[in-house]
Amino acid sequence: MPKGMRLRSPWRATHISDPNGALPLDAYAIEHNTAAGEPLALDSFVAYGTWFQQRAVPDVDRRTVRLVEATGYGFQLTLTDGEIFAVDRVVIATGLAGQDFRPPAFRGLPAALVTHTCEHADLAPFRGKHVAVVGRGQSACESAALLAEAGAEVELICRDEIRWLGATANEAHPQKSAASLRETLLAPSAVGPFPLDWLVELPAIVQRMPSELRDWFTKRCLKAGAAGWLKPRFDAVECHPGRAIVAARAIGHRIALDLDNASRTFDHVVLGTGYQVDVSRIRFLSPQLAGSIACADGSPLLRSGFESSVPKLHFAGSYAVKSFGPLMRFIAGAPYTARAITTAALARRARHAAAEFSGAFAATLSPPR
Repeated sequence: MPKGMRLRSPWRATHISDPNGALPLDAYAIEHNTAAGEPLALDSFVAYGTWFQQRAVPDVDRRTVRLVEATGYGFQLTLTDGEIFAVDRVVIATGLAGQDFRPPAFRGLPAALVTHTCEHADLAPFRGKHVAVVGRGQSACESAALLAEAGAEVELICRDEIRWLGATANEAHPQKSAASLRETLLAPSAVGPFPLDWLVELPAIVQRMPSELRDWFTKRCLKAGAAGWLKPRFDAVECHPGRAIVAARAIGHRIALDLDNASRTFDHVVLGTGYQVDVSRIRFLSPQLAGSIACADGSPLLRSGFESSVPKLHFAGSYAVKSFGPLMRFIAGAPYTARAITTAALARRARHAAAEFSGAFAATLSPPR
C-alpha cells in the first residue's frame, strides 16, 4: 500500500486478534494518544501492528523461508541463509504476496510502463506524469486519488460505474441520517451488503454451503467498490466508466491503450485489478508439495482447522476465502482462523499423546515373554 492510503475496514473491524482481547486498536490509541475513528491511516495501522507484535510475540525469526518440502514425518524448511530444519506443521499466512492479477493485455509489458498497485510504497515519483489507473475497487480508486494529489494527471478506466460504499463527506443531512441507519444495521466486520454481511460473520456455516452457492455468496460480498469517504477527493480524476481495454502496447517510452471506443496514450499504467489466488505461485512451496494440494481455481480446498489435503499444512487469510468465505480476506477473519487452526493442532497433539499413553499402558499389562 502506498504512503497516504487508508484502510477501508471500519475501526471496529481493525483490531488484531489475541486470545484475551488485551491488545485491541483502542488500547493502542489510548496509549499513543491517537484519535479513535476511521478511516485509519496506513502508517497508524502499521505502528499498531508493530506495537501488537512486540507485546504478543516478541521473539520473531525474521529470516526468509526459501523452500518448504513435504517429508515422511512432516516438513523440511530451508531458509535463505542455508539453515535446514524439520517441523511437524506449517501454516501459510502470507497474505496476498505474489498473487496480484494482471489482465492478459498487460502481461509481458515492461515495469517502466505498467505496474500493479501492490508494487508502490510512494506515488510521489509520478508527479507531472500522465497516468492511467485500471480498476474500480478501493485500491484502484484510492491510488487514483493519491496520484492526483501527488501532482499526476490521472484517468481512471473501468468496465462499470464506480460503486461508492457508505456515506460521503459532503452528503446532505437527510442522506446522512439514512447513512447512519445503514451503519447501525451493518455487521461488525462490514463485509458485504446487508443482510448478507451477517452471514459473512459465520465462516463455519459458509464452509458448509454447496460450493456453487458459496462461490456466488463470496463473489457478491466481495464485489468491487470504494469507500464513500474517498469520493470528494475525485475532483481531479477523469473517469472513464463502462470502457473495455482491448489491447495495450508500448510506444517508445509511453504506453498506448486501445479502448472499445478510442485509443489513449499515457506515461504509465497502474493496475488496480485485484488479486487471484493460485497456490502454484507461492514461490517457497516445492513443486511437488504445491502439486499435491487439492485446489479449485487455484485456491486450496480446506477442511476444518483450515487444513489442506496435505495433512498438517494449513492456509490462512485470502487462501481460505474459497472454503470459508469473504471474511477471511480481512483482519476481522483472524480470530476465527486462529482459534480453528489452534484447536486442530492441539486436538491432533492430544490424540497422539492419548495413543502413546494407551500403548504404554497396554505394555504394562502384557505378560513378560
